[in-house]
Amino acid sequence: MSARLSKELREKYKIKSLPVRKGDRVKILRGDFKKLEGEVLEVNPKEQTITVQGANITKSDGSQVNRPIHPSNVMLIKLVEDKERIGSLVRRSESG
Repeated sequence: MSARLSKELREKYKIKSLPVRKGDRVKILRGDFKKLEGEVLEVNPKEQTITVQGANITKSDGSQVNRPIHPSNVMLIKLVEDKERIGSLVRRSESG
């Protein structure tokens, strides 16, 4: 469930993609919500989808629901940096 990194993050970490995590900031590149930037609210590995803040649709009864988006259709702009992810970034950037 990886997504590509923005140019700035690619230059900084020397890698092209990373798994998406809750709290990451992404930009949607394809579909109805193209060019929308928002925070990842949920990652669903079983269905291989993510939900992004602001990517809502209106149901016929008037309620708003989050639209699931495939991670290949988004680009990571800002990462949530915790201990595990920083270790992974260091490890991957050294080998590449």
